[in-house]
Amino acid sequence: MKRIFLVIVLLCAAAGGAGAREAVVAGQFYPADKTELAAFVDAALAADIKKPAGEIVAVIAPHAGYEFSGKMAGMAYKHIADSYDTVVILATGHTEGVKGAALLAADFYQTPLGKVLPDKELAAALIKASPLFEDRPSAHEREHAVEVQLPFLQRKLKKPFKLLAAVLNTSDLKSLKTIGAVLAASLKGKKALLVISTDFSHYPGKADAAAADGAMRLAIESMDPELVRAASLFLLNKKIPGLDTCACGEAAVEAGLEAARLLGARSFHTLKLSDSYAENPRAGPDRVVGYLSGVFLKSGKPLDLQLSKEQKAVLLKEARLTLENHFLGKEPPAGLEADPRLNLPGAVFVTLTTKGQLRGCVGTVMPSMTLMDAVRYGAFSAAFRDGRFQPVKKEELAGIKIEVSVLSPLKPLPAADIKPHLHGVYLLKDGKSGLFLPQVWEQIPAKENFMGELCEQKAGLPRDCWKDPKTQLYSFTVDSFEEGKNETHVPPASAARAAAAAQ
Repeated sequence: MKRIFLVIVLLCAAAGGAGAREAVVAGQFYPADKTELAAFVDAALAADIKKPAGEIVAVIAPHAGYEFSGKMAGMAYKHIADSYDTVVILATGHTEGVKGAALLAADFYQTPLGKVLPDKELAAALIKASPLFEDRPSAHEREHAVEVQLPFLQRKLKKPFKLLAAVLNTSDLKSLKTIGAVLAASLKGKKALLVISTDFSHYPGKADAAAADGAMRLAIESMDPELVRAASLFLLNKKIPGLDTCACGEAAVEAGLEAARLLGARSFHTLKLSDSYAENPRAGPDRVVGYLSGVFLKSGKPLDLQLSKEQKAVLLKEARLTLENHFLGKEPPAGLEADPRLNLPGAVFVTLTTKGQLRGCVGTVMPSMTLMDAVRYGAFSAAFRDGRFQPVKKEELAGIKIEVSVLSPLKPLPAADIKPHLHGVYLLKDGKSGLFLPQVWEQIPAKENFMGELCEQKAGLPRDCWKDPKTQLYSFTVDSFEEGKNETHVPPASAARAAAAAQ
């Protein structure tokens, strides 16, 4: 009898070997009754959402109470495959700080619909691969962001799956990209789904939520974790009333985006962008939570963030309005723009000319604020803070022409690969730097002279410093547009001279 009992114990240990992480938000975030829960989830999964073209690598789903975001979560899962061997959920860590990704490596998650067993082998492999992964059950004890996703998976998938549950909240982008890369390497060749569990803006008014969430959506659609981070930072720097965070699961988004990209995702398809008030008016419009539902696909391509003709016109108008408002004693607007694209980070130079002659030119080499604020900063600084000129006077405004140059991200580039008339160049050596916009090629078309002037005139370095291997060279392109023009252009020599003087 004792031997039989021992065999039973050993078999149970082999079959389970894990404790239960009980459902802690059943009856609060979602129905505790099994039948009621299944009915809600099935209805949400039946949402009338057109299937996007391409294989789904990962999904983003909100994790608020089902009465507010449950229907949107259902949209994210509607078109996933019927079965996966493993589902990885990267979720917000609301309850305690973690250095990287806190796993529930051995215990199983329990919901009213049953248990979900852990993928112990995957957890062990991740912990071995990087110290950023740790087995930390305490981070899961009271955390709802994983739990609320499980009923959708339990109802959608036709066979049991194993779970790798991780919560994240570090602000270290390098660590998050490493987590994404290690995770992607561990999932190669596996039939796995990646779930990113996050809500977006907390808790601005409805209009500000739409502006902030719209910008974050564009950043995600660009497939660039660094743009997601910069967008969030600059939006928060605006100090919008009530905006505590742009995404409570920002860490999960950045790590998950990196993993999805390395697993073959080429694009992100937004299914719906909404907020708590739009989904349930009981929430009220003054303090909303933003929601995004979407999928990462192996088809398509990253969003092109090229500015439209209308957006360029708005930026030029705001640049002039900035100067006019200065003379009226008006402060620049402090809020967000209705067009989310203008709330994304931007590096901009603004050039002022009078009768073809330079009157001021100031900008930023790298993004340090939203695009609209960068235009305001460049316009104001070019007019009133360019030390080479007296401040612009009110009576001069009518005769001033404004040009805006939006810079692409800087890229390290050997001198041999710099292309005349295409690349602007930023040079850095011994704490000294200089920059020429691409327009300068019109004035200095010979590469030897162009680079020599950059070294000598702009950086105050020996003329041939660009040939020194210790000199750091970065290239960029610009989207340049000016008042009176309806399209991007290469400016005439007079404007090129102005660009050549840009700091």
